[in-house]
Amino acid sequence: MRALTRLTTLKTSAIAVAMAGALGTGQASAGEVEVLHWWTSGGEAEAVGTLRDLLEAEGHEWKDFAVAGGGGDSAMTVLKSRAMSGNPPAAAQIKGPEIQEWGELGLLGNLDPVAEAGDWDALLPEVVADIMRHEGHYVAVPVNVHRINWLWANPEVLADAGVEVPTTWDELFAAGEALREAGYVPLAHGGQPWQDATTFETVVLSLGGSDFYRRAFVELDQEALESDTMIEALTTFKRLRGLMDEGMPGRDWNLATSMVIEGEAAMQIMGDWAKGEFTAAGLEAGEDYLCAPVPGTADAFAFNIDSFAMFRLTEQAAREAQYSMARLVLEPEFQHAFNRVKGSIPARPDLDMDEFDACAQRSMADFRQAEDEGGLVPSMAHRMAMGSDVQGAFYDIVTNYFNSSDMSADQAAERLAQAASLAL
Repeated sequence: MRALTRLTTLKTSAIAVAMAGALGTGQASAGEVEVLHWWTSGGEAEAVGTLRDLLEAEGHEWKDFAVAGGGGDSAMTVLKSRAMSGNPPAAAQIKGPEIQEWGELGLLGNLDPVAEAGDWDALLPEVVADIMRHEGHYVAVPVNVHRINWLWANPEVLADAGVEVPTTWDELFAAGEALREAGYVPLAHGGQPWQDATTFETVVLSLGGSDFYRRAFVELDQEALESDTMIEALTTFKRLRGLMDEGMPGRDWNLATSMVIEGEAAMQIMGDWAKGEFTAAGLEAGEDYLCAPVPGTADAFAFNIDSFAMFRLTEQAAREAQYSMARLVLEPEFQHAFNRVKGSIPARPDLDMDEFDACAQRSMADFRQAEDEGGLVPSMAHRMAMGSDVQGAFYDIVTNYFNSSDMSADQAAERLAQAASLAL
C-alpha cells in the first residue's frame, strides 16, 4: 500500500499545482523536450539516441533525463518527486496501468491531434492502443513491444557441454548439470527484485498457461494465486537458483547478459532488450547467440510495451516540440532504427521485418499468432499487468522467497494471495 499512499499524496499536490497553472512550464525553453527514461546500458543508450537525433534534426532540443537502476523503479521515484514539485518533464517512460494512474492525477497531456493525423487507431494493435489511452484519449505513444519470455544462449558453450537449447524444465535442469561439469555457469542472473520477478513470471506462464497467468496476475484471482499450479511454479522457480552463481546478488541485468556473451555462462532468461547487448557486441542472431522461448511458453507472448507518456504543457513551443516527438516515435524511420538496436519489435506490426534479425522476426510472428490465439499476456514484472501497489508487494514476496531458506512455496503463494486481496 506504500505506492498507493504516495500516489494519493501526489494527487493532492497535483491538484494544487494545476490550480496554479504551473504544470510543465518550469524552465523549459522554446522547443525543448525533457525526457525521463531509464535506458542507460550500451544497447539502450544507442537506441534512445536515435530518437534524440530525429527530434534535433527538426530543430527541437532534447534534454536527456536518464535515471539508471531498478528496472525503472528509481526513475519512477524521481518522476514522482518532480511531479509533486510542479515540474514534471515533458515526456517520461511510463508503462501499463501506471499510465492510467498518472492520467487520474490530471497530469497527462492530450495527444489526440497527433493520433488522428497519424491514424494511430488503424496503425496499432488494439491491445497496444488501449494501454496508450486514458478515458478514450491518447496520452502516451508506444515505442516498441518487448517479449519477456525469452531464453538466450551461447551456442559454443552449449556445444562444449554437449547440450542443446532446452524446451522443457527437465531438459533445462539436466543441461545445467552438464554445464556445471564443463565449468560454466548454467544460468546467468542478476539478483535484483525485478529480475527475480521476470524469471518467476515466465515459470508461471510455462506451467499454468496464458489463461492461468491472466487469472493470477491480471485478475488477481485468489484461488489461482494459492493453487497447486502456483505452488509448482514457485517450487520450480526456486530450483533455478541452483543453476546460478554466487555472484548474482545485486548484479545488473546487462552484466548477466555479458556473462553469456563472454562465454562465462550458458543461458539467461530475460526480455529481448538483452538482444540489444548482443547486437552492441557485434554478434549475429542464430549464429553467435541463440534465442528461444522459455521452456513451455512457445505459444505464449508475455509483453512489455515501452511508451512515453506526455505531461500537460501550457507553453506553445514546448507543446509543439512534444507533439513532434510523439509523431516521430511511430514513424517508420524511428521504429526501424530504434527497435533494431533495442532488441524489441515495432509497436506497429505493418512494417517490413526483412531488415530485422532472426530473433526479431520470430518475435513478430509469435506476437501475431499469440494475438490471434489468445496467448498475449501483460508482464507482471514490468508494470503491465497490475497497479504499482500490488506489483511492489509481489516483488517483495517473490524475491524474499527466492532468497530465503525459511519460506516455503505454500507460504509464498499464501502471501501473494494476501497481497492481491488488499487491492480488490
